[in-house]
Amino acid sequence: MFFLLAAKQKVAAAALSLRNAGRRRRLLDAAATTVERCARRNAAYVQGQAPEPHLREYFYYIDHQGQVTLLDFSDLKMLVLTLIIESSCACVAALLMSFFCQLFLDDTKVKNFITCFKDKQFLVFFFTRLRPNETGRYQDQFPFLALCGRERNFLRCDDRPLVFTHMLPGVGLGDGGGASEMLSFCGGGDKLTAPFRPEALFMHPRTGRLYHPCANRAGSVGLVRSALAFELSPHFEYPPDQPHGGQPTHFLWAGERHSLTNELARHFPEDEEELTGTN
Repeated sequence: MFFLLAAKQKVAAAALSLRNAGRRRRLLDAAATTVERCARRNAAYVQGQAPEPHLREYFYYIDHQGQVTLLDFSDLKMLVLTLIIESSCACVAALLMSFFCQLFLDDTKVKNFITCFKDKQFLVFFFTRLRPNETGRYQDQFPFLALCGRERNFLRCDDRPLVFTHMLPGVGLGDGGGASEMLSFCGGGDKLTAPFRPEALFMHPRTGRLYHPCANRAGSVGLVRSALAFELSPHFEYPPDQPHGGQPTHFLWAGERHSLTNELARHFPEDEEELTGTN
């Protein structure tokens, strides 16, 4: 909460440079509302808290691009975006961005956290230990947990805890004897991968987001990052009467035409009936 309160104070100073009273008020109101909302959401826990001796708890967030952040930073990101939009002033936006960047650089703990989130070794260590949260603590807010020694690392996500970010070239033999491509997830490169199963790709009928199977311990369904989904989109085949407007039926890959199984639809029960009705 230190970051949020410091940001709120800086916003108040920045607002003084706005000549338009209405714009100045909107900026201050946006800052107050956002900080209040973040404070209410985080009131039940404190980063690094020790619920019992020799045990620490940390709280993380993963976005739909597969980026992991400590929750204080996700709150700051939301605050920055809100304030820049509300300020509608280039000089104020530049001042705020300068302040937030300096805030990151000045705090040693913050600097270390930012570094480790981009470190492949840390990401591999974190995601290979990811499990459903069955501790009885924060299960509703943080459905996943990574146990690292004497640390409990709780994780909540924008969509799914595992996000496929890149396609890696074939490194082994697939079922048909050819090279088997791998999907890399969450910044782990070739250390965090799952075999690519083209027939199991699932396009959500309402959101258009693309999903692919993953390990059961990570929820069985992984989200495909939007950039990768865009690369794969030309390979989908749609019904003749619904070109690019309905649910895809096949996926063309490596010279083969794969019938999409929609096996992941059962993890989206609210949409399973819709899919069944279109088949």
